[in-house]
Amino acid sequence: MSADNAPSFDGVLESLAPVTSADAVDSGHNQNQSAPTANGNSFKDTMVNNTAAAMNTISNHPLTQNAKETLTQGPVAESVKKESAKTGNDLSGLANSRVQPDSTAANGQPLTHYHSFFYTLLSWAHPRATAISFATSVIFIFASRYLPLIRWVFKIAYIAFGVTALAEILGKFVMGTGVTTSLRPRKYYRVPKETLETFLDDVEQLINFFVIEFQRILFAENPAATVAAFLSAFISYYLIKIVPLWGLTLLSTCVIYLAPLIYIKNKDAIDSQLEHASEVISSQTTQIKDIAGEQTSKGLESVKHYTGEYAAKAQDLVGSARQKVPATIGGRQPKPAVQESEFPAAPKSEPTQEMPQDQPQDQLADGPLPAQ
Repeated sequence: MSADNAPSFDGVLESLAPVTSADAVDSGHNQNQSAPTANGNSFKDTMVNNTAAAMNTISNHPLTQNAKETLTQGPVAESVKKESAKTGNDLSGLANSRVQPDSTAANGQPLTHYHSFFYTLLSWAHPRATAISFATSVIFIFASRYLPLIRWVFKIAYIAFGVTALAEILGKFVMGTGVTTSLRPRKYYRVPKETLETFLDDVEQLINFFVIEFQRILFAENPAATVAAFLSAFISYYLIKIVPLWGLTLLSTCVIYLAPLIYIKNKDAIDSQLEHASEVISSQTTQIKDIAGEQTSKGLESVKHYTGEYAAKAQDLVGSARQKVPATIGGRQPKPAVQESEFPAAPKSEPTQEMPQDQPQDQLADGPLPAQ
């Protein structure tokens, strides 16, 4: 120990000096004043202070600091930040894709902005946003199938109404004023007119999207889409007999989302197969046309042959019939083989029955005689 830090002899003497009565009185007075203060600290304050001290100790521990740095500044944190940023950009891009397209329908009618939205969604132009939409749809289908969502809605409603009614009644009974009344806002919330008009316009555009697309498919504006709709309706007609409605909805959702993705990932192979199929169909169609043309020409030749044959037969029959009819001689009809004078003359009066001379008069009165 150095000489500067060593305690002086005078200081030791002062510390060992006897305490006077006045000092003792002052000291006792101070202790009496501090005692109530120490006893006045509540158990709650003590627990809060101890908990805060424990939390500070844990947060300042080297292991905690290292874990915090790893989570906030490590590769995992950087990857999470990058994915979050990309997801936010995809969602923003999908939301901004709701613009009216420049293309129109076959009859020149303008399309809705939902045509651009659903095309962007199902073409996987923003894959994270489309994946989130697909996962949300699947989860909602399973939730509606296995969770009593409607019952939960009614349960939340009766709990909320029961709590507010009970709080109001007990508050008036105990405190003279209702608790719900004190929490009541001065002005109830209203949906702004601009928000409502925007929402209704969005609903109108969505409904018109489905109406226009149904008509475009029905009138075969795109034959491939019409054929796909036919196959979907035909298969669904038979699947609905064995598959429940939620299962058919799940299957339709998977096809709608995954079919474009499969096509995009295997576009070259699918396009080559489609081109080959179109060539095969075209060659088969040409062959069928040639065969049909040959058969048609043969049929026409057969018809012409039979027509000529039957026409010749008809002419022969007509010629033979003309030969059987006697021809006129010098423009006059020939005399018939039987003359009119050979027939007897026709009677000019009605015939009368001659009465025999030996018939008695009384028999004449009785009536005509019986035939003999």
